[in-house]
Amino acid sequence: MGELHGQGQWAGLQSIVMVYRRCRLDNGTLSEETQVFLSSLAPESQRIGRVIRLHWGIENQLHWALDVTFGEDDSRIRKGHGPENMTLLKRMDISTLNQETTSKRSIRQKAKLTAMRPDYMLKVLTSALQTSTL
Repeated sequence: MGELHGQGQWAGLQSIVMVYRRCRLDNGTLSEETQVFLSSLAPESQRIGRVIRLHWGIENQLHWALDVTFGEDDSRIRKGHGPENMTLLKRMDISTLNQETTSKRSIRQKAKLTAMRPDYMLKVLTSALQTSTL
């Protein structure tokens, strides 16, 4: 890798990756996006590609869960740190609900059940504490 302005600020930097995506949306418009990643991985395109796809698969799954379970896309919270704070709390909720594994219900169903049954809420919170690394 050649010289990069401010390279000393990026300890362990091994590669810079640019990903270009182009797809046609459901409404027929063309979407184009370019992303640049700084990575500590060796410049092996196959491996870096897998890591990027894995990251976005997880990220997309989380955003889907946030929207379906908590109506994230319809949120009217717009001021100050409100949006970030609410998203953080919702992500914590999803993580906590995922740690309760005795029920095969969806995250959305588990969230509703915790609101209706205090005993189930206690079970969810207890599961989260048992698997916590605190």
